[in-house]
Amino acid sequence: MMTSVETDLVRVLADPLRLQIVTLLAKETLCTTHLVEETGARQTNLSNHLRVLREAGVVETEPCGRYTYYKVRPDVIAQLAGQFADLAESARNAAENKRACP
Repeated sequence: MMTSVETDLVRVLADPLRLQIVTLLAKETLCTTHLVEETGARQTNLSNHLRVLREAGVVETEPCGRYTYYKVRPDVIAQLAGQFADLAESARNAAENKRACP
């Protein structure tokens, strides 16, 4: 069973732009300027999404001069992937289980 933390994380990643951001950051550490170029999103919109991802613990920041770089926390993604793997295994094991109707 997924905990409320994992459920919240799924909700955070369910937004298409946030998922795109995480996908880009999984490949390289980027600053907001790079993310604006890659996604085509407005800087204010992107900053709001990055704040949500940061507060959820999915990304972390790295200051570099006047820029802030963002990178994915792979442990968080791996934990969520493990939860989904466990859920898939439960579904495989329960394929033949059927509760009788009253």
